[in-house]
Amino acid sequence: MESRLQKSLAGLPLGGIRYLESTGSTNDIALAWAAEGAPDFSIVVADEQTSGRGRLGRKWFTPAGTALAVSVILRPGESERENIAFFSGLGALALVDALKNFGVSAKIKWPNDVLIARRKTAGILVETVWMGLDVESIILGMGVNVSPAAIPPETELNFPATCVQSEARGPVERFDLLHALMVSLVKWRPRVGTESFLREWQDSLAFRNETVQVWLGESETVSGVLEGLEADGSLRLDVSGAKRLIRFGEIHLRPL
Repeated sequence: MESRLQKSLAGLPLGGIRYLESTGSTNDIALAWAAEGAPDFSIVVADEQTSGRGRLGRKWFTPAGTALAVSVILRPGESERENIAFFSGLGALALVDALKNFGVSAKIKWPNDVLIARRKTAGILVETVWMGLDVESIILGMGVNVSPAAIPPETELNFPATCVQSEARGPVERFDLLHALMVSLVKWRPRVGTESFLREWQDSLAFRNETVQVWLGESETVSGVLEGLEADGSLRLDVSGAKRLIRFGEIHLRPL
């Protein structure tokens, strides 16, 4: 399996590759490796995660042989340090771009999920390591349901789910998808924070021009028409004719 992975990623400008048959969390391995001095654009890939996690401490279901579990270690440059808030968008946009290679049209459920046919297929978890006031590294964790066996039981879902294979035009090999994803990350990373990046991110938003309800924490909600993104990546809603900006935070978004 590891030799297949190495072969599928040959020629890409990766800082290093660590492959594990099974691990608790690829993000945890990546955080430890980053602390040891892992080079920029090193990746951790696992066949199975036993303690995978998403935002808000939620569990991420990753059975062996069914999904793509990868964490990318990024050493941000000066301009990237000014655009840390965009890195969830970077991961989501790169995956949407990569899925086009398999005939799959995907959308981004702001701020960090990827949907196919309005069902959740992937989640992005960005963890930032600070050294004083400077960002020392960014861990871009991504979990993608590739085969039907990757989809959690309905009792464990908080949003309808699907997988890449159910929507693709043909068989999807996980490492082929990983290769396409890494190519897309190389393509979009230099554009983070630019007009073209924001435009593509906005054009890829799920539920655009639809009425949605957004949970701001556990008790406050706001409903409005999802218009698009602001220059800082905030979500823009039309709430009864008034503009309301939703910034990054503990937000759950559902269409009405």
